[in-house]
Amino acid sequence: MTTRRDFIKISALGLGGLTLGAGVYSYLKANPYEHLMPGNFARIPTYCEVCFWKCAGWVEKDQDGRIAKVIGNALDPHCNGRLCPRGTGGVGMYHDPDRLTTPLIRVTEGGKQTYRQASWDEALDLVASKMTEIKEKYGPEALALFNHGSAGDHFGHLLKAYGSANIVAPSYAQCRGPREVAWKATYGTTLGSPEPLDIRDTHCLVLIGSHLGENMHNSQVQEMSDAIDRGADIITVDPRYSTVASKSKFWLPIKPATDMALLLAWIHVLIYEDIFDKKYVEKYCTGLDRLKHHVRRMTPEWAYGITTIKPEVIRQSARLMAAAAPATIVHPGRHVTWYGDDTQRSRAIAILNALLGAWGRRGGFFFDEKKSLPDFPYPDFPKPKWTWRDMHNGKYPLAGLAVSNAFIDASIPGEGKGHQLKGWIVAGTNLPLTLPETNKFLEAVNSLEFIAVVDTMPMEITGYADVVLPECTYLERYDEIRTSPNREPVIALRMPAAEPLGDSKPASWMVKKLGEKLGLGEFFPYEDYSEVLDWQLKQIGSSLDEMKQIGVKVYERKGRPLYLKNGEDMSFNTPSGKIEFYSNEFEKLGFDPLPNYTAHPEPPDNFYRLIYGRAPMHTFSRTANNPNLTDLMDENNAWVNPKVAKIWRLHNGQEVWLKNQDGVVTTFPIKVRITERIRFDSVYMVHGFGHSEKRLSKAFGKGASDSELITNVPIDPIMGGTGLRGNFVTFLIEKPETAEVG
Repeated sequence: MTTRRDFIKISALGLGGLTLGAGVYSYLKANPYEHLMPGNFARIPTYCEVCFWKCAGWVEKDQDGRIAKVIGNALDPHCNGRLCPRGTGGVGMYHDPDRLTTPLIRVTEGGKQTYRQASWDEALDLVASKMTEIKEKYGPEALALFNHGSAGDHFGHLLKAYGSANIVAPSYAQCRGPREVAWKATYGTTLGSPEPLDIRDTHCLVLIGSHLGENMHNSQVQEMSDAIDRGADIITVDPRYSTVASKSKFWLPIKPATDMALLLAWIHVLIYEDIFDKKYVEKYCTGLDRLKHHVRRMTPEWAYGITTIKPEVIRQSARLMAAAAPATIVHPGRHVTWYGDDTQRSRAIAILNALLGAWGRRGGFFFDEKKSLPDFPYPDFPKPKWTWRDMHNGKYPLAGLAVSNAFIDASIPGEGKGHQLKGWIVAGTNLPLTLPETNKFLEAVNSLEFIAVVDTMPMEITGYADVVLPECTYLERYDEIRTSPNREPVIALRMPAAEPLGDSKPASWMVKKLGEKLGLGEFFPYEDYSEVLDWQLKQIGSSLDEMKQIGVKVYERKGRPLYLKNGEDMSFNTPSGKIEFYSNEFEKLGFDPLPNYTAHPEPPDNFYRLIYGRAPMHTFSRTANNPNLTDLMDENNAWVNPKVAKIWRLHNGQEVWLKNQDGVVTTFPIKVRITERIRFDSVYMVHGFGHSEKRLSKAFGKGASDSELITNVPIDPIMGGTGLRGNFVTFLIEKPETAEVG
C-alpha cells in the first residue's frame, strides 16, 4: 500500500560516524579489564538516563580517555552508591555500534522514499522552515511535542517559545496518570517520582500488580531487600509468581482484571472487623459512614467468586496489614493503566492506605521535599490560543497532564475537529512500541505534514521521520539539574564525560540553534547550556564547579517534618480539608464517588489474557539493543502454564506466533517457556522486544512485541488513561503469511 509517509528502515547512512564507537566496543569486549588499573581513572559526575529513577553516578574513564564504566554515587539517596544492571550497563549506549551519528533527511529517489545524510545546518534549516510554515498556515499550536526524558525538557522549552503548549509524555496516559488523579482526589496531592514510600521502616508491604525486583526502582528495591532481612512481611497480588512473590508471606495468584474486588473486600474486612486506624480516620478523614455502607456486601466470600482468592486468605492478609499499621504500605504502583477503570482502582488503594493510617507515618508514606531551582531569566512565553485541554473536547475532566491518545486523535483529520495537529517533534520516545492501537498511530502519521525525530538510536519511530536529528547519549552532554524529591532535598549534575561520537549533538545545542533560526534567540541567551546550570546553582548556594567535584548535594529539610506528629493538626488540599473517602468532585462530574467493581470481558474460547511486564536489565524498548544488556537478556519468552501447554502440545523453547482477539499476529515468533509460575488463563511476556528495525542489529527480530497485540484499549473516562490489559492471545504453531518482514 502506498502511503504518504513510508516507513523507512534506517540504512548505514545514519551510522557513518561510528567507526570509532565500534572500535572502542570491540576493544572493551576483547580486553574488558586489562586497562582498568588502580589510579588510572578520571571520574565525571552523571545521572542515569536508562530509566526515570535517574540515579546519580560517576563515569570512570581510563588513562586513554575511554569511558570504561559507570558506578553509583554514594551521596545519592536514589541509589545509595549502588546502580542496577541498567545503570551499570548504560555505558553500552555510548559504545553501541548501531548509534545514530548523522542527521538524515527523507527524500524520494527513483520513486522510493529513503534517507540521505545531511549537515546540521541543512537539517535544522529544514526543521525551522517546516515549523515556520505550520505556524503561518495553522498557528503554532498545530505543532506538538511527544517527549520522554531529558531531550524532551529542552524541546519543551523551544516549543513554548515558539507558541505551543501541546506537549505530551506518553507515560501519563500509558503509565502513571490514573494513580496521580486518584491520589489528588483522596489526599489533595499527587505522588510524583520517586514515590515517598517509607519502605526502609515498613513492617508490611503490599504489592498489587507491582513487581519490585524486576521493575528496578532502585532505592525501593534496596529498601525492600533490607526490610525482608529485618523480618517485614510482603503480600504479593499477581497472576504470575514473580521474583518478589517468592519472598512473600502471602502470594495471591489473582484472576486478572479482578483486583478491584479484592481491594474492596480488604476494605470491608478492615471496617467490619473494626481493625482500621480509628483515631487516624476520625482526625484526618471524611466519608467513613458512606464507605462502610458502600462495602457492606463486598465480603471476602463475594470477592472469592470473582478473584478466586479464598475468603480466609483475604481475611488473613487484611489482618496482617492492620497488625503492622501504620507501618504498612499498599504500594500505589507505577504502571497502572490496565482496564479503563484505573483511576477508581487507584482510589481504592489510596483509601486502603488511609484506613491503615499510613499517609504521613513512619513505615508508610513520608512527606518528601524537593530543592527548587529558580528559572533562568528568559522572556515570558507567548500565550497559545489553544492548548492540549482543548483537544480533549470536554473529555477526561480530571487529567492533570496532556493525554497522548488525544494527540493521536487530533492528528487525524475529521469533521468537527476544531483543534488539529499538523506536525510532530518526537524526542526520546519510540511511539510505535509505546502507543497502543498501531493502526490509529499509522493513520495519524500519514496525515501529518511534518515529523522530526530526536533519538540516539534508529528506533522504529525514526523510520517515519522527515528529519532525523541524532542526539548524543547522556554520557556526552549536560542536561537539567536533577531535583527529584526525597527524604531530604537533593540535587545531581549530569555533565559530558566524552565528546559526542560522530556528528551527534546534545538536545540543548539543537534547540538553541533552532531557536536562533526561528528568530527566538532571546529565549536562548547563552553560549553553552552549562551557563544556565551555573547560574541556577549559584542561586541556591552551589556552583557548577562544586557540583563537578561532588556530583550530588543533599540539603537540609526546610519544610514540615518527615512524619506527622502524634495528634498533629493537618489540613489536606482537598475541598473538605481532609482525606476524602467519598469524592463529591467525582460525583459532580458524573463519576462514582466511591470505587465500584465492574466485571471486565473474559477471553474467548482457546484465548488467554495477555499480561506483560519488565525485566531488571531492560527499560521498555529503549535498552533492547544495548550490547551490555542484551548479554543478560536478548529476547523475551511466552510464559505458558503446563496445563495449557499440554492442550496445545507445546514444548519448552518452541517458537510460536501469538494472535490476538482481533486477528493481529506478532511479526516475529516467540519461544515458549512452560512454567507453573503463570495462571492457566494467562500468557505473560516481557515488554520491549520484537523490534522490526534491521539496523538494531542486536534487537531485530528477537522475541515478539506485546505492543502489536494491544488493539482493544478501554479509555479511563476520568483522566484518559489507556487500558492496556484487555487483550487476549492464542497460539499459531505454523508461520503465518502476515509474519513476513519486508
